[in-house]
Amino acid sequence: MTVDLLYFAWVRERIGLPRERVDTDAATVGELITELAAREERYALAFSDLSALRVAVDQELSSLDAPLTGVREIAVFPPMTGG
Repeated sequence: MTVDLLYFAWVRERIGLPRERVDTDAATVGELITELAAREERYALAFSDLSALRVAVDQELSSLDAPLTGVREIAVFPPMTGG
């Protein structure tokens, strides 16, 4: 399956890309992130602390356990704060 990934804030800075399209056999978002972290050092750095990340699956906040079946886009970003 092919999935579009969007990276925001320091995740984008560490990976060095705002977005990319990847082919994966992963069943969940978490498995996909594990695949990416194994690619090379910049991904390992960006995904070293999963508790510091949030994900949106097809523009809806989700969890790392979310299945990838039928998913077109995943956004990865740090928690948001407001004031």
